[in-house]
Amino acid sequence: MLDRFTMPLTHRPLASMARHLNNQQITPDQVTLVAFLVGISALPLLAFEYYVLALMAILLNRLGDGLDGALARLSGQQSDAGGFIDIGLDFVFYAAVVLGFALANPGQNALAAAVLLFAFIGTGTSFLAFAIAAKARNVERPNFPQKAFYYLEGLTEGTETVIALVLFCLFPDYFPWLAGLFAVACLITTATRLWGGYWTLRSWPR
Repeated sequence: MLDRFTMPLTHRPLASMARHLNNQQITPDQVTLVAFLVGISALPLLAFEYYVLALMAILLNRLGDGLDGALARLSGQQSDAGGFIDIGLDFVFYAAVVLGFALANPGQNALAAAVLLFAFIGTGTSFLAFAIAAKARNVERPNFPQKAFYYLEGLTEGTETVIALVLFCLFPDYFPWLAGLFAVACLITTATRLWGGYWTLRSWPR
């Protein structure tokens, strides 16, 4: 919901950092991998309740997630392979953060974490399934032309997810409530994406 407003604000700083990395001959795939390794470190950090360090790892991962795309566009290295590994590792990272909270306090957090992971399955599969069909139909991407995949909008997008992860780390004692609320929002996103995606594909010319 918020990505169409926040993404334009990040273009200039990301482009500036991308130019520096390009001068150092660093590739987009290298940025993607390093960002993932940093992000996945949040799992053990959360499990041992190092919430501030985990938050730093999460924010650095999200910075890298934006930076690899900016570098790919700058260097002319955009590819389906890069987009695939980027989005695939993103979903693994999101799930790892939720798992970290479940491990930190299983008695309090496990059920909420399971519900949120269930909701993530809905947002992720509806997003990727539509992206496959949209690419086959050459459906245009008017709001996010820089994305490797068709970016099917919803109530919970990248910006909302980052905000949720930050709140989880800042208020870990309230994780069950925060995760529950975010899960509901994700399920609403799943429903609207399935509905909107279905009718978009039905009406799009073959």
